[in-house]
Amino acid sequence: MPAEWEPHEAVWLAWPHDPVTFPDRIPAVEETYVRIIQALHGSEDIHLSVTDERMRARVAERLGEEKVDLRRIHLHIYEHADVWFRDYGPIFVIRPEERNLAMVHWEFNAWGGKYEALIRDTRIPDLIRQDMKIPCFTPGMVLEGGSIDVNGRGTLLTTEQCLLNPNRNPGLTRGEIDRRLMDYLGVRHVIWLKQGIAGDDTDGHIDDIARFVNPTTVVCAYEEDEEDDNFPILQENYERLLAAGDQDGNKLAVIKLPMPGPVSGDEGRLPASYANFYIANRTVLVPTFGHANDVHALDIMQALFPDRKVVGIRCEDLVHGLGALHCITKQQPAVI
Repeated sequence: MPAEWEPHEAVWLAWPHDPVTFPDRIPAVEETYVRIIQALHGSEDIHLSVTDERMRARVAERLGEEKVDLRRIHLHIYEHADVWFRDYGPIFVIRPEERNLAMVHWEFNAWGGKYEALIRDTRIPDLIRQDMKIPCFTPGMVLEGGSIDVNGRGTLLTTEQCLLNPNRNPGLTRGEIDRRLMDYLGVRHVIWLKQGIAGDDTDGHIDDIARFVNPTTVVCAYEEDEEDDNFPILQENYERLLAAGDQDGNKLAVIKLPMPGPVSGDEGRLPASYANFYIANRTVLVPTFGHANDVHALDIMQALFPDRKVVGIRCEDLVHGLGALHCITKQQPAVI
């Protein structure tokens, strides 16, 4: 599995439509998608899932109105239940010496069976396989893409709260999970953080708390307010990263990434985090939340990616669905 900053052929998305996920917010979330696609389509092709012909025509018309280059937009009718492509979509892998692209189809159980109506999205990778006609590997293990992050050199980040949760793979030990990650993603070393942020219904996805930004550097979400619920959680994760090494035993550089403070919805705190960014070929999309720390987070990310344009995308509406930019995107690596 290549690192996210390595060259992409395309990015995969699914157009929002579920009123349960976004009650009274679908038009606003659609506008967020338009801004995302505008920011990405000059950087890489976009494969966009729509539910039917009517949606395909409407989305194409809307993007055309915004001067999006439709030659770079590929619309697929997959009848997806929800937008969280990172979690149910395939993980693409490559064999560079053979210039070969393949995919891994992990099982998706809607984050431990929390949303029965969304479990059907586990079939999406097979639909993609049929269209792309590439090799597909099936580990027989529940795993969401947002629960892992890799440096492309042999190290993977994840959390105990998610991958060791009995609602995922109760029949597998930690050692057996390590082995499947190694066998199917080509990693040699797994760093286990403890848990995720408050309000995260995914049971601690890594893409809200810690991300590789180059082979030796990790940004780590960090809360300065000792009264905040996230302070002890993120402090422990930060300390684990400081103590961790990479696949060769070398210490990692760990950069603190601020938090946007509490962002609340009707049912309580939402999982708002600047760590839920997406690294594209020429840009880095970073979620913002109308908080004073937005500018600080963007400045940190721009310093870390001097050769890419860092773009803030307002995600107050998107995060009401309990996810943000990384959760809805899935990169397809280029085979060079």
